[in-house]
Amino acid sequence: MTEEFNSELEHLKMKKMKELMKELIINRASQKRNPTGVLHLNSKSFKELLKNESRPILVDFWAEWCAPCRMLAPIIDRLAERYFDKIVFAKINVDECPDIAMQYGIMAIPTLILFVKGIEVNRIVGLVPEKQIEALIKNYLK
Repeated sequence: MTEEFNSELEHLKMKKMKELMKELIINRASQKRNPTGVLHLNSKSFKELLKNESRPILVDFWAEWCAPCRMLAPIIDRLAERYFDKIVFAKINVDECPDIAMQYGIMAIPTLILFVKGIEVNRIVGLVPEKQIEALIKNYLK
């Protein structure tokens, strides 16, 4: 009887492991992270994140061809390393997600939008000093 129980238990563990691996693969496909933990979102994963995340979310709307966007990237990475446990940092490429850019009226990049409980609460347009972005973040931390 113990052998049958162990066999069944092993079967259930393997089944659960396969389910978890499948879920992990799906999540990784929709949300890519750079080494600092900044999420690179598409339209679908952005909507899911807004709906499901309880922490504030700072979204960097950018494009690869944008020099100020590239200058802002290391600032966002540093802030993400510093505040990874308190706020979600994400990037949306406006060339790849024009629907989201249009929905939020992105007229210039870089644009940073801070969302709390899925609602836009603040916005910064253009390249600004790190301390200005950090001050914005600190205003919304619990």
